[in-house]
Amino acid sequence: MESVFRVPDDEILLKKARKGDLDALETLYRAYEQPLFTLARRFCPRPQDAEEVVQETFLEVIRSLKGFRGDSPFWVWVRKVAASKALMRIREHGRHREEPLIDDADSGRPLPESLWQRPSAEADAERAALEKALSALSPTSRSVVWLHDVEGYTHDEIAELMGKTPSFSKSQLARAHERLRALLSPTVEALPCTQPSSSS
Repeated sequence: MESVFRVPDDEILLKKARKGDLDALETLYRAYEQPLFTLARRFCPRPQDAEEVVQETFLEVIRSLKGFRGDSPFWVWVRKVAASKALMRIREHGRHREEPLIDDADSGRPLPESLWQRPSAEADAERAALEKALSALSPTSRSVVWLHDVEGYTHDEIAELMGKTPSFSKSQLARAHERLRALLSPTVEALPCTQPSSSS
């Protein structure tokens, strides 16, 4: 997986951007364009959709920049805007197939953390297999997996982003984990199982 993206905290740049300084806005766009596209591709099957999500995200950021209070890091806020725009695009285009709810929303073991981040070269094939398995999920399920397992969103936060309930998020995640294990077997079974702390 790609490394976590970090932008230096430049309050002067943000102050200029809030005032509509075009050079500052362009600098922000150039800094965030690629990481936002990478994030959007986790949600959107087609590259052109991801590109439009990036454009929509920056339009929203420009409109809302004056109201950004800095309660959270700037990148966290921009990333949340992008995730919201990507999920909105999935809903609008109706290209997703909802996974049916399952009775036990907490069933299924979490995927091993080692599958997401393994530094050795021998993990390349496993990561490629994971990418292929993720692409087999519906956009909605893939989005929940990415938001929860990689981005660290709680089920309450995912529910707010998607306009659903926390139970929906939990159910989607459990079903997606079940499908990923089936697609990745015996890759997952060969890896040590870790139990990340549960989130609400």
